[in-house]
Amino acid sequence: MTIPIPATLIAGDGIGPEIVEATLAALDALGAPFDWDRQVAGLGGVQAAGDPLPAATLASIRRTRLALKGPLETPSGGGYRSSNVRLREEFQLYANLRPARTLIPGGRFDKIDLLVVRENLEGLYIGHEHYVQIDGDPHAVAMATGINTRAGSRRLLEYAFDTAVAAGRQKVTLVHKANIMKALTGIFLETGLQLYEERYRGRFALDTVIVDACAMKLVLNPWQFDMLVTTNLFGDILSDLVAGLVGGLGMAPGANIGKDAAIFEAVHGSAPDIAGQGVANPVALLLAAALMLEHVRLPDLARRLRTAIDETLNVDRVRTGDLYGGTAGTAAFTKALVARIRGGA
Repeated sequence: MTIPIPATLIAGDGIGPEIVEATLAALDALGAPFDWDRQVAGLGGVQAAGDPLPAATLASIRRTRLALKGPLETPSGGGYRSSNVRLREEFQLYANLRPARTLIPGGRFDKIDLLVVRENLEGLYIGHEHYVQIDGDPHAVAMATGINTRAGSRRLLEYAFDTAVAAGRQKVTLVHKANIMKALTGIFLETGLQLYEERYRGRFALDTVIVDACAMKLVLNPWQFDMLVTTNLFGDILSDLVAGLVGGLGMAPGANIGKDAAIFEAVHGSAPDIAGQGVANPVALLLAAALMLEHVRLPDLARRLRTAIDETLNVDRVRTGDLYGGTAGTAAFTKALVARIRGGA
């Protein structure tokens, strides 16, 4: 008898409910044993409880320590901070895992299989900012504070290096800007090099690259990279660039990993302009669900889900309209995917 796995489910805003329902259909077809606690966040949280992250939602994640969520919209104005950033801080989700793999062959960038691991809690991205007033201009000076720590860098780098070993990655590249930001990103680079010498030499190759050169190399020859490990802001930018190599954010899953909780997500936006039209691409969230299955030690189900996605896209050629040759809506894609899952059981 399979033991149910408690998990928090956040449908999110915009197209979130549509892609979440598609993902649930696939997980049900797999027989995934998640026991869902449905909660709200983002704009839905504001409407329901006056807070993008209601207390009930946070309490649910504290209890389950596991969540799957659709895209969240941060309301404009009112001093609201990003709900995603708040979730990472609340549950100390220090590692952001962003794999990118070619799912539809034949494009400009073919046979891509890259893994980006991003530090999730430090640096400039966390938004510690303020203005300084001068001569009546309240926005005369804008300031941002970025802090990277030895402990935070080492924690992320240990996770990344262990992941590289477990996944059989042959090369890890540390991405930095230590030539200019000598302290802020230098501490990350220094810690990574030291950790490699202490514990990981011989288990994979390690190299380093400056972030702007990395961006250029990714669009000229992405196959020279296997796994990128970097700081928060650089990881945010490069992971979107890498997603562009495989068809865009609609094909890019994300996992946020901490010591006591993990949240899996579609990293794209809520796309309110197409919400409710039945045309959303659910692949990013489906792939996030595969990462979630691996996290709870159900790798066979994760493999079956990925295989079914590949076959739906390339054997059945059922694709949503944002993909090459695609005309299917969300429901038609989901129906074809579920048929593939059940047929391959």
